[in-house]
Amino acid sequence: MSKLLDKIVSLCKRRGFIFQSSEIYGGLGAAYDYGPLGVELKRNVHGSWWQAMVYQHDNIEGVDASILMHPTVWKASGHVDAFHDPLIDDKASKRRYKADQLIEGHIAKLRDKGKEAQAEAVHQRLLEALNADDLPKALYAIIMDEEIRAPDSGAFDWTEVRQFNLMFETHVGPLAGSDNTIYLRPETAQGIFVNFHNVRETARLQVPFGIAQVGKAFRNEIVARQFIFRMREFEQMEMQYFVKPGTQMEAYEEWKEKRRQWHIDNGVRPEKLRWHVHEKPAHYADAAVDIMYEFPIGWQEVEGIHSRTDFDLGKHQEYSGKKMEYFDPQIKERYIPYVVETSVGLDRTILMLLSDAYREEQLENEQRVVMSFHPKIAPIKAAVFPLVKKEGMPEIAHAIEKDLRKHFNAFYDEKGSIGKRYRRMDEAGTPYCITVDGETLEDGTVTIRDRDSLEQVRIPKENVVAFVQDKVRDWQPAG
Repeated sequence: MSKLLDKIVSLCKRRGFIFQSSEIYGGLGAAYDYGPLGVELKRNVHGSWWQAMVYQHDNIEGVDASILMHPTVWKASGHVDAFHDPLIDDKASKRRYKADQLIEGHIAKLRDKGKEAQAEAVHQRLLEALNADDLPKALYAIIMDEEIRAPDSGAFDWTEVRQFNLMFETHVGPLAGSDNTIYLRPETAQGIFVNFHNVRETARLQVPFGIAQVGKAFRNEIVARQFIFRMREFEQMEMQYFVKPGTQMEAYEEWKEKRRQWHIDNGVRPEKLRWHVHEKPAHYADAAVDIMYEFPIGWQEVEGIHSRTDFDLGKHQEYSGKKMEYFDPQIKERYIPYVVETSVGLDRTILMLLSDAYREEQLENEQRVVMSFHPKIAPIKAAVFPLVKKEGMPEIAHAIEKDLRKHFNAFYDEKGSIGKRYRRMDEAGTPYCITVDGETLEDGTVTIRDRDSLEQVRIPKENVVAFVQDKVRDWQPAG
């Protein structure tokens, strides 16, 4: 991991954002628990997405589909036969790598060295390999021809490339056997597709319309590192938008811009985002693009926007024997709708927001670490401090905290110097700190300190809730 990511991981443990799962037993690889601050951040991001996708669109409804589904769902979707990762082992270090990512890293190094022509040639070979009938053999040939060495050991001593299915299997009923094998879902999209008619009919929707879902997915990632970026249990926020065939590209372009803007509206710096267009989309898509973020581990995908054609509904019609067609009353015709998908990883979004918010700043007498979250997603919106634990200050502070908690998550702290309390809240990403002091006892005013500018203003204590509400609504990043 990079030094910056190491610092973020340390802060997450220290302040209660994210813990290693089962830590007292030595931990479980690629599994993490969200702590008190982390679960609030996660709930706020989830809420921001649901607000933007469902509440702000009168033609998008939500579902919460079961994690366990009929096994034929995954046969129809192609996951049983084709949901594999091509992996290769370094014999020296015994570490395992995704073969395609190994080649992509090699291409990036060539470009860094100014060898653009060679990099482009390898890139073209990789594109051809990804569409080859024998993918493992094609990827292995590139690794051998380019003499790509293992990133960790530097050795050039590889096994052959092999395919590993990423789905977790389990069994229903008391006995294990092939007849009762089912899978933990590797994505949430199929739960939307199989409910296409259920949602359309009960919500009385007409094309174009969307179905949104937030839920857990599970992938047996063999190469799962880099903190919460790649986990075996993770959450997705997905929306499938059903459109008339021939209109999909208009919807695709519209959702591309909406989804990029959502990340910016959550406080992510625009210069940290970029597009990655898929030159050869997957077999089920006619266009695909990723929103990439510059993580401490480099540019990585956060969200995908895909024009999936009628592949999914068509396959479920084929395998289930049930009609997945839609009768369009406008043109008096039946058709299987095309789908535009937006799929964003909730956990990856959390890591992006943690990375984007992390700051180290040198003040006059000390250095502070501050998480500069947008207030609407900050785990704690406001903290309330009595300057000293006497003269009625704690009682007034508790009363302000109680009023704030009717609207946001607020925090009361009376331990340590005021400077230490500020630093704790800076690391938690709390945008506003309210201090009850001697003047409060005299004139009823309190001090409110802004996390980012460090400016302090005094206002009447009865105006605190309205002040914080206005600031959260109108906040703009510094600069």
